[in-house]
Amino acid sequence: MRRFVFVSSIKVNGEHSQLGHPFTADETPAPGDPYGVSKCEAEAGLRALSQGTGMEVVIIRPPLVYGPGVKANFLEMMRWLQRGVPLPLGGVMENRRSLVFLDNLVDLVAICIDHPAAANQTFLVSDDEDLSTAALLRRMAAALGRPARLIPLPVGLITLGAKLIGQPGIAQRLCGSLQVDIGKTKALLGWTPPISVDEGLRRTAEQWLESQKASCG
Repeated sequence: MRRFVFVSSIKVNGEHSQLGHPFTADETPAPGDPYGVSKCEAEAGLRALSQGTGMEVVIIRPPLVYGPGVKANFLEMMRWLQRGVPLPLGGVMENRRSLVFLDNLVDLVAICIDHPAAANQTFLVSDDEDLSTAALLRRMAAALGRPARLIPLPVGLITLGAKLIGQPGIAQRLCGSLQVDIGKTKALLGWTPPISVDEGLRRTAEQWLESQKASCG
């Protein structure tokens, strides 16, 4: 039997979750931006193809993926922490964000290639430990061997400041929650992430620091 494993995005579920109410794999999709919509449409197209051809389809929706070579906002976060830049995010302790180390995602993809229970299923994936923004910054700083210089600015002030500069989405990304429930993934596949958050952060930091030395050498 042919099988197609599609790595989609948690954005199919939505842009943010309510604290304590993580996204689940089989709830109704609610994408909030063009990227999420495009992933949702791709999923629907694959399911239609599956019905017409008998090809098995497995869909995996990861949240933020990090690891060696990570780019975009996660890389900027590492740069700020390495430089010792004071960040006004020490008060963002009540939100929760799910993330997944690249090797954990690859491990799940490998299992979904031939696991009998994966056929025609949708799975969410994470490191199985959700962090607040402040906790992520502190643990990333520890991985870099640097102190986290966090200013405990109230979340309300961060939100207000983002609105004043016309970027309310920034506050949502920094202060909001985006949690995923991987209970279905663990139950159906017997899968747990082999690498912890702290080990994933350590490997990510180690590779980036080595690349910095190489570029300066």
